[in-house]
Amino acid sequence: MHGMKFAVIGLGQFGGAIAKTLAKRGVEVLVIDKDERLIGEIADYVASAVALDATDKKALLSVNILDFDAVVVAIGEDFEQLLLTTTLLMDLGVKRIMARARGKNQQLILKKIGVKEILSPEDEVGANVAERLINPSIVSYLNLPGDFCIMEVKTPQGVVGRSLNSLKLRDNYHINLVTTMKEGSEVISREATAEKQIEGVPTGETIIADETFLVLFGQRKNIERFIELNS
Repeated sequence: MHGMKFAVIGLGQFGGAIAKTLAKRGVEVLVIDKDERLIGEIADYVASAVALDATDKKALLSVNILDFDAVVVAIGEDFEQLLLTTTLLMDLGVKRIMARARGKNQQLILKKIGVKEILSPEDEVGANVAERLINPSIVSYLNLPGDFCIMEVKTPQGVVGRSLNSLKLRDNYHINLVTTMKEGSEVISREATAEKQIEGVPTGETIIADETFLVLFGQRKNIERFIELNS
């Protein structure tokens, strides 16, 4: 986590929430917006805040945009500007791009131009996006009191082919496996679909398969430790 750098372009409520949450998690955050007032309001919360036009190639290069681990394009009101910015970032070769979409039509257009990670404020809040940026293994999560959560994660390669008994999740990591799932849409969301198949209640003999997802219950720190040690 430490040493990671993220940029957020667009400082509406959505982009601001992402930037502040990332900063609280201890990572370096650059925020970009044309509105100097918005830049001034968030400057004390993040490492860098710059007022510039994100559709200007020279302006983006001036802030070393290629040095960042990921860039979130959170522009909300002007979809044309969002498209221009996203296309420019893709042309420059930015490592990882997340772009905001408002509605199915915008999602479709972003998919058509090759954006792989599309954000929808209707079903994702800034905190959730921050978690996915910091740890791409996390697909979705539900916060519970006491720092507990139910978290859906991509199966770490270190546990593929092993039985639940051999993993000893409770003893070694203080977490429980709720279920496993096959490829599809997110299970922890307000509009769950049937695209992802739940594989039932696991037993001690359950073998963890490749390219599946694990739904884990426990404290966040313990789940993150499990992911880190087995990735």
